[in-house]
Amino acid sequence: MTSVYLTIDTEYSAALANGPCRVDRAENFMRSVACITPDGPAGITYKLDLLKRYGQRGVFFIDPMPALLWGVAAIEDVVAPILEAGQDIQLHCHTEWLDLALPDNPLKGLSGGNIKDFAFEDQCRILEWCRDTLVAAGAPAPVAFRAGNYGANRDTLRALCELGLNYDSSHTPGIPDSACDLELSASDTQPLLYEGLIEVPVSCVGDIGGRLRHAQVTALSLKEMRAGLIHARDGRMSSFTLVSHSFELINRRSLAINKLVRKRFEGLCKLLEKTPDIWTGDYTNSPPIDVFHRSDMPRPVPANTLTVGMRYAEQAVSNSLYGAI
Repeated sequence: MTSVYLTIDTEYSAALANGPCRVDRAENFMRSVACITPDGPAGITYKLDLLKRYGQRGVFFIDPMPALLWGVAAIEDVVAPILEAGQDIQLHCHTEWLDLALPDNPLKGLSGGNIKDFAFEDQCRILEWCRDTLVAAGAPAPVAFRAGNYGANRDTLRALCELGLNYDSSHTPGIPDSACDLELSASDTQPLLYEGLIEVPVSCVGDIGGRLRHAQVTALSLKEMRAGLIHARDGRMSSFTLVSHSFELINRRSLAINKLVRKRFEGLCKLLEKTPDIWTGDYTNSPPIDVFHRSDMPRPVPANTLTVGMRYAEQAVSNSLYGAI
């Protein structure tokens, strides 16, 4: 069987906290985490309800960094509904929040756009604070991590090992120009032992021109996700990692639900329920244990020209009707 990790990066918006039309914590939570719209909620509680309805597990990577500005209560509001739903909570970190922190914050003097921008010792300091803050907000001690913007490097993995975490999911083979600096390649598509822990890449599918496309709910059509999952199952891949975000079913500025992406997410939950020999796992109870050698990685599903063309058309309609996320 192939383990599917449906991961949801769950985070407040640093841009909304610092832009020309900045908003307070309550409104940021409403727009970025709960996603309350005139047509109902479309954020984490909506996704939690769908996961329950279709009997699926989710992995919520939560960013504690906004506590530097608003205190631990801001993270408790994020943790509580996920904990109540019995879903998995792991660690996320957007270091952009350091520039917004209160002057007396415990990470005073540190500044950088991604965790990889810091020396090893400072990465340890930041990640330790993030872990402790997440636990203080009510979450179990995390065992897995994903860098904000995927912006990790090898020192990040070493720091995670120092803190006792066992898994990282920052490598994105399908985004060649991502902020990730782990010195892994586009062919590293399955879990592998690396720098003392298990690196679990974000999965990908083939795209036109020999490129790869990352397995994110806003980046692939439902047909492409299905093709990738079936290919992983039939090719005896040990896992397939999908990415979503707490806010990606809406436009955070207009508060309009993106009905196309919402339908795609629910369709994915249905697909996972109905597809034999595929099941959703999490990092606490069923983490990736089968690892591959870098010389023996399976290839992603090849691109289907018609399916990719339909995705382009679908994305154009989505952007036209609902605007950018």
